[in-house]
Amino acid sequence: MIRALVRSIPDSFVDALGQEPGTRIDPAVARRQHSAYVAALSKLGVELLRVPADESTPDCVFVEDRVVTIGEAVVLTRSAAPSRDAERAGILSAMSGLDLEPVVMPPGACADGGDVLRLGKTLVVGRSARTNPAGLAFLRHIAQHQGWDVREVPLPAGTLHLKCYCSCPSPGVLVFAPSRLSQAAFSGLYDVAIGVPEDEAWAANTVGVSGRVLVGAGQPKTARLLGEAGLDIVLIDASEMAKADGSLTCMSAFLPPS
Repeated sequence: MIRALVRSIPDSFVDALGQEPGTRIDPAVARRQHSAYVAALSKLGVELLRVPADESTPDCVFVEDRVVTIGEAVVLTRSAAPSRDAERAGILSAMSGLDLEPVVMPPGACADGGDVLRLGKTLVVGRSARTNPAGLAFLRHIAQHQGWDVREVPLPAGTLHLKCYCSCPSPGVLVFAPSRLSQAAFSGLYDVAIGVPEDEAWAANTVGVSGRVLVGAGQPKTARLLGEAGLDIVLIDASEMAKADGSLTCMSAFLPPS
């Protein structure tokens, strides 16, 4: 059974990181959009573990950043952003009844799951302000024990996370924004590469389950490209999350199958 963590939105989401000056997040709108996203995952057959919101951690809805699954291993990461590191405790508590033994990243090592893309048995890890050399080294250590490889990818200046501009919605399929990331960075790791238009770079972040793909609403060119590739498209409005520099993958963390 495919399963994933999702986390509710606190009122403090108005103070989330990554907001442009003058931007104002509406938690009520964000919750409606999040509910639609969670419902879509459920309809795709994903078993959801719901983690309560934590008012002390405004960005906690972006649960992907605190959890990296590598084969059968689950790593709970440490954040380079002080306001986000406390998110790990609530996730660890919610996972206590599962058949998993998560490994907590050691002090000094930092990584966000938004910097980690799985392509087959290779982790492509972006070196951002949120993922440091010690964090990458720890992920590499865990990956080696699982028989996985790790490939490091430099990110252009101003990029929050690697997966802001790429995703793997179906085995062997890479969706990426050529205006932000080089296709050569993923060489040998995909069967089909779909480059999204420059004006829809945000739409490169997708979530796929069993051939169905969640795509950001208002991104018609990308939706058409993925549809032409044989994927079944489900449009999701995540515009309120985008105000906090959030994307579709950010709101779920997939775990080893049950």
